[in-house]
Amino acid sequence: MSAALQQARREFLALVEQMRPDLHRYCARMVGSVIDGEDVVQDTLARGFYELSALQEMPALRAWLFRIAHNRALDYVRRYERRMGEPLDETTAEIMDYESDPEVLLPREQAVTLAVARFAQLVPTQRSCVILKDVLDYSLEEIAEALEISVAAVKAALHRGRTRLRALSALAAGTASDAVDAMPVEVSPTVRRYAALFNSRDWDAVREMLIDDVRLEVLEATSRRGRKDVGVYFNNYANRSNWYMVAARLEGREGLAVLRSPESLQVVNFIELTANGEYIARIRDFHHVSYVIRDADIRLGV
Repeated sequence: MSAALQQARREFLALVEQMRPDLHRYCARMVGSVIDGEDVVQDTLARGFYELSALQEMPALRAWLFRIAHNRALDYVRRYERRMGEPLDETTAEIMDYESDPEVLLPREQAVTLAVARFAQLVPTQRSCVILKDVLDYSLEEIAEALEISVAAVKAALHRGRTRLRALSALAAGTASDAVDAMPVEVSPTVRRYAALFNSRDWDAVREMLIDDVRLEVLEATSRRGRKDVGVYFNNYANRSNWYMVAARLEGREGLAVLRSPESLQVVNFIELTANGEYIARIRDFHHVSYVIRDADIRLGV
């Protein structure tokens, strides 16, 4: 990438920086994963950056980006053969004003704290409308503009989506799975050893755990490949003292939960690891996109 193009990309990312947490909240719920949701955000921003240069005038940036995010998320859903559901009836004659009915509204606190994966059980248009309205507080008109559908269709999708979410929540409430979900999870010996070496600051031993062709991605910062180049990455942690690693799982994926100290229970970052036998083959560090873990269900390992 040329210097001019790199500068243009930095300026674009600075312009949209405040939108990224909301974009991620949307994409994560659309695809049912905070990690895959960030991949969709990255894809959205890449697509937006290159499309913007072809436009003759600046669009309404927020609605434009969310429209791209919506389409990229749907592409993700299609690629993994998620259920698409039936088309919405956009006829207004039988549609109530659900927006003004307090018995139908999904409380914002409930919408924000619902498990990310639960939204993936809605058909995509319902999913989009509920996320934009109940999680991100969009108006009906803003949702219609972002999704390029009618306000009547938005109201219908909200009603159906909220009804479905209530049913799913009622089904899950008080079940034995709640207790199971709170239990620690099993993590491979490779990841547990990696965490222990990290905490002992034994960087030579940590580097010895990397395969020769190890891949590193520090999102929004750097990508490296090969043990020698990736080895430099550990200097960032060697120069800081306010971290402690615990083997953990996020959405079934192994990695390290980063805590402020051994006594802390607050997770401030997650580093996804891919093990290859007794070695580490891939590292994905979410330090620079900390909003990814805001709604994440990270389970500490045993």
